[in-house]
Amino acid sequence: MPVLTHATTPASAPIQPDRAAIRSCPLPVAAGNPTTLLESHALVLTIAGPLHAEIDFATHTCEPGTLLWLRPGQAVHFSATSSADMAGLSGKRNGTGTGSRSATGTDPALTITFRPGLFAPDELPGLAPDDPSGPARAPLPLADPPVFRATFEHLARDADGPPGPAAAALLRHELAALLLRIAMLDPETPETAHVEGRTFERFRRRLEDGYPHTRRVEDYAAELGCSVRTLTRASLALTGRTAKQVVDDRVALQARRLLAATPLSVAEVGRSLGFGEPTNFGRFFHRETGLSPGQFRARYAADRPSGIPGQRSPAD
Repeated sequence: MPVLTHATTPASAPIQPDRAAIRSCPLPVAAGNPTTLLESHALVLTIAGPLHAEIDFATHTCEPGTLLWLRPGQAVHFSATSSADMAGLSGKRNGTGTGSRSATGTDPALTITFRPGLFAPDELPGLAPDDPSGPARAPLPLADPPVFRATFEHLARDADGPPGPAAAALLRHELAALLLRIAMLDPETPETAHVEGRTFERFRRRLEDGYPHTRRVEDYAAELGCSVRTLTRASLALTGRTAKQVVDDRVALQARRLLAATPLSVAEVGRSLGFGEPTNFGRFFHRETGLSPGQFRARYAADRPSGIPGQRSPAD
């Protein structure tokens, strides 16, 4: 079950269930690793470091005892604290080091992954695991790292143990307990406590489904049964951005993800986001980021494995 995948399509590659769809995996920190799109959830506990994590183009330095919850679809890149560390980890990965790597061995972090949709939205009290705005989006320093390390290592051992319905159910319960503990440590802001918060939450959830198809705030307002003014007022109250800016921010983020982490041509990226003409996409992207799509992609091209991306079409 690949977790960090160099995607070749706008959508994440399908995930093959692995028992309870929960597993441990090594964190890719070797020098030269590309920026990749995450296709499942990943809980990362730093045990050595610092570990440098670039998540959706924001860089974080994670000291030992730091927890991160990465979400499907995010563009991620990891590196160890120094080039020497990365070279050492790379050697172990490529078989030139001493022995194979394991989730609890030479990695700078312990990583537990699980597929989206494993839990229903209302299954865990006060927590919707697939909500991209959930807890631990930013690095979360832990007051008791040994407790979490023991939990991660226990989950990793159980994930590698004998298969079976009982084992899968046990893994699921262990993961649910871990997610609830994280939610208690980093509770979400109760945005839905007032009417504008509830309006924005409905807008944000609808935007996650709708941004590849429409950038018109009027369309979202019509679907939600409110006015554009109502959406704008709610967006300004919660984010300081207008509703139109919130929509464009989401589209621009996805464009950056696809340009940085997939071999799709600029024209294909634009089409996947509803732009019929590459020139229209180029103008939008430059307005939002200050760079052309080609300039932005060039920043990440050196990280790509040879042969990716391939030849650009004349439309680019």
